[in-house]
Amino acid sequence: MSDQAHAPTSRAKPPPPGEEEASAVLRLGEFDDVDTLTLSEASLVINALMAKRRKDRKDRNETDVLNKTLEYLDAFARFKQKENVEAVERLLSAHKELTKFERAQIGSLCCDSADECKTLIPSLTDKIGDEDLQELLDEMAKLMTA
Repeated sequence: MSDQAHAPTSRAKPPPPGEEEASAVLRLGEFDDVDTLTLSEASLVINALMAKRRKDRKDRNETDVLNKTLEYLDAFARFKQKENVEAVERLLSAHKELTKFERAQIGSLCCDSADECKTLIPSLTDKIGDEDLQELLDEMAKLMTA
């Protein structure tokens, strides 16, 4: 019998699901650094896809879940015009100190104040000052009414 170590025969076990956490420290697991959409961006993408499918007469895949998702996005997406959605994305992308997840959360929640934003997204606390965050929120608010 040999004392040689054999190579493992299986892959490392992935962390158990549900370990993700969006608190003061982001633990997004496999979703860390994944491109993230705001609700407004998701609405634009899905509506454009559905319009193309209808045009191409490929609308067989309109499920109840898809329709309910569209209803949700229509109700909660804060920016309805494509130009405003793109402008918000540019504003958010300028803040490289924030993760993609944090930027998407800011763009979806559209808080009134920096304090409210940091309460709802605790990982922002040490990443961006209140004045800078408030300026960003104010610029976004202008685009909601445009």
